[in-house]
Amino acid sequence: MKFPHLRQDFAASLVVFLVALPLCVGVAVASGVPAELGLITGIVGGLVTGLMRGSSLQVSGPAAGLTVLVFEAVREFGLPALGALVLVAGVLQLAMGTLGLGRWFRAISVSVVEGMLAGIGLVLIAGQMYAATGREAPASGLGKLAGLPSMLIETVGDTTALTSLALGAVTVSVMVLWKRTPKKVQVVPGALAAVALATLATLALNLPVATVEVQGLLGAIQPPGLDAFGEMVSVSALGTVLAFTLIASAESLFSAAAVDRLHDGPRTQYDKELMAQGAGNAVCGALGALPMTAVIVRSSANVQAGARTKASRVLHGVWLLLFAALLPSALALIPLPALAGILVHAGWKLIPLRAIRALWREHRGEALILVVTAVSIVTVNMFEGVLIGLALSVAKTAWAASHIELEVVDKGAGPLQVYLSGNATFLRLPKILDSLEKLPQDRPIGLDLSGLHHLDHACRTALENWASRHSDSETESVTMTGARMTKAMAE
Repeated sequence: MKFPHLRQDFAASLVVFLVALPLCVGVAVASGVPAELGLITGIVGGLVTGLMRGSSLQVSGPAAGLTVLVFEAVREFGLPALGALVLVAGVLQLAMGTLGLGRWFRAISVSVVEGMLAGIGLVLIAGQMYAATGREAPASGLGKLAGLPSMLIETVGDTTALTSLALGAVTVSVMVLWKRTPKKVQVVPGALAAVALATLATLALNLPVATVEVQGLLGAIQPPGLDAFGEMVSVSALGTVLAFTLIASAESLFSAAAVDRLHDGPRTQYDKELMAQGAGNAVCGALGALPMTAVIVRSSANVQAGARTKASRVLHGVWLLLFAALLPSALALIPLPALAGILVHAGWKLIPLRAIRALWREHRGEALILVVTAVSIVTVNMFEGVLIGLALSVAKTAWAASHIELEVVDKGAGPLQVYLSGNATFLRLPKILDSLEKLPQDRPIGLDLSGLHHLDHACRTALENWASRHSDSETESVTMTGARMTKAMAE
């Protein structure tokens, strides 16, 4: 039999389709682009990325994690330039996969990635609160958060806005409570159920809320023109491309690692998965659609639904294509507050509250990196916030790696014996010199450096200067041993 797992994959593909449909539309609307572009990215994620090698059960499409960045890019460069940004990012991913850089994304600090997602989640929640009331959100993340109290006060006195907010709140409530329903009911994904109930309530009660604007699948496709690629030379555009590339790649490969823990099938080939993501983003860019990443919500749903091969994710792309082609008018019935509720729920799930508590108990330095990364994204912007987090992570690692121990052995007679062990770098130089300068100057000292794993140039020079000062005519001499070996290490 050519397709031995077709029945399992077919059933799983329907589940993934039902999970992906409201998320594709919701992410597109929250990103400030036509709803159809989210569906296009989901279709490409199934039909293009889904066919390629890498991670067999991982599902790709538009992700809440890139919503804030896409919204900022569209606001700054315009919708016609979005395709060029995504296309160039896809080409970079293809190049990185070809060069074998996919595995290196596993070296990125988990705290930085979780801090990135937490910052995105906070900005996403704040922005969708405005969308739920039918108001336009401030441009900056800090402005969104700061303006929430006044926005809520204004909403209380506006019946239309209050109705819209209530519908969004009910949507979130349905999604939260859906896990407590009987297992047979949970066959329908919570997001789809919440949107369907909100849509029925809007139609039945004739609620005065905004709904999705529809322009048709073909009408939404906007291939980037040559003028759009001309903007790629600006520093701002290049920063956005790098942010797309790094964030989408990291999120996809971290998701792949998580999905591998959910099943016993073939493991992810990281470089090939990165190339698959790059090919998908290149096609999305050529169509003027949203960037894609592998999405853990859809991927875990795929595994839990019993998928066995990549056929399930390819078929989910087919179902998205058929829906977009045959039932586009159904999108126009979906109330925007319901989509805002879905994104608020998705944003909340991006904030790793349990991880923060666990890190604070066991690794406070990592918890600090997570929090600073999240706060930086909210107060500055996405790209610079991630760079700040990475810089903190590197600095913490360098500090931890420069562990040094200084032991003084005094046998009562003869020279003091001082042993240095560990890694002597400029980061620990003040501690080393403080300890050495406290030693008595009226006794000879033997400084043993053979226990050092690493001695950088700054430390070596400082030790030689200290020994020279200590060995002048008024003090006893210093004898350094192990210097030949450490000199080679320093060089």
